[in-house]
Amino acid sequence: MPASDSALDRRIGAELAVPVDPRVADFAAAIAKPWGDGALAVLFYGSCLRSTELDGQMLDFYLITRDYDAAYAGAGKPKWMARANAAIPPNVFPATHDNLVAKVAVLSLADFERLCSVAAGDVSVWARFAQPARLVWQREEAVAPITHAVANASRTLFAYALPMMEGGADGPLAIYNRGFTLTYGAELRAERAGRAGSVVEHDADRYRAAGAEILAEGVAPFGDR
Repeated sequence: MPASDSALDRRIGAELAVPVDPRVADFAAAIAKPWGDGALAVLFYGSCLRSTELDGQMLDFYLITRDYDAAYAGAGKPKWMARANAAIPPNVFPATHDNLVAKVAVLSLADFERLCSVAAGDVSVWARFAQPARLVWQREEAVAPITHAVANASRTLFAYALPMMEGGADGPLAIYNRGFTLTYGAELRAERAGRAGSVVEHDADRYRAAGAEILAEGVAPFGDR
């Protein structure tokens, strides 16, 4: 079956569509508005999604654009910002709305698709979107490609984690745990010991079911590609 018709893609599509706190949806709309037609979607992810705590926290969003030049021009931002975003994606901006604060990473749809796949040059995007996320503002044309890209983030994690399993694969939760442990270790940010395990334990049923679907697809370990 086409990848977009897979059980994993359907699961991710349903997950992305789960409603969020109305303040998050309003914030997302406010983030998208200045970019006009250049904005395709806004994704919400991270610790605030897991905890549902918003006040006094730093929320995390990704703004997905059609392309950098048109989006930055439409938003009235200088050309060098578009060039920088294309050269070393993403650009990250602070944002405030209704007494909430956030950081907003900006990616084109093409870069988002690439950075969720095994073609990515680093772990920063696919490691985040192998975790639950919400599509909190979108144009209809963006839903299918973003859903597939987010599903590919978990496929990518499995492709990289499977060869690193000590003693071989030991079920979806162990593979997710191994993948997140490795990706947290690869990034230059301070994370407490055991963070990877706490992420998986927070929503173990989700990771177990999604991981089983990935294994059923027969994902190839990265070294076998």
